[in-house]
Amino acid sequence: MSLNVGQVLERVVRRDRMGISELSRKLNVSRRTIYNWFDQKSLNPEIIWKVGTVIGHDFSVELPETFSKNSNYIHEAFDAHGEDQAKGDANSVYFWMNKYIKLLEKYNEILSQNNIEKSASETIAHHTMPRNNNRSIS
Repeated sequence: MSLNVGQVLERVVRRDRMGISELSRKLNVSRRTIYNWFDQKSLNPEIIWKVGTVIGHDFSVELPETFSKNSNYIHEAFDAHGEDQAKGDANSVYFWMNKYIKLLEKYNEILSQNNIEKSASETIAHHTMPRNNNRSIS
């Protein structure tokens, strides 16, 4: 029995470490849309290609007939999508979480440096003796 395109897509996606929620965020579609794709007998090659680029999988192995007919289209889309991949990663929850943590750590470091400088200058101002030019120290 041959699997339809949606079933092939589902098997590959479920074997991948990326969950369906993360995949849906990166593709800017709902989880329900992805589940609907799994039920389809045929899918637009662009959808298959986009899923493949997000999860890092080459579907031409499982679906050679789909990608041999549209190979020029797919290669052009792949070249154009190279720059968009980095932008897609910026939408990742982990990307923003890590960015927030780094900024928070930097902010706390600056605050602690300012507090150290402030306390040092207060200590110096408090412990310095006023200079009296009339008296000489022997």
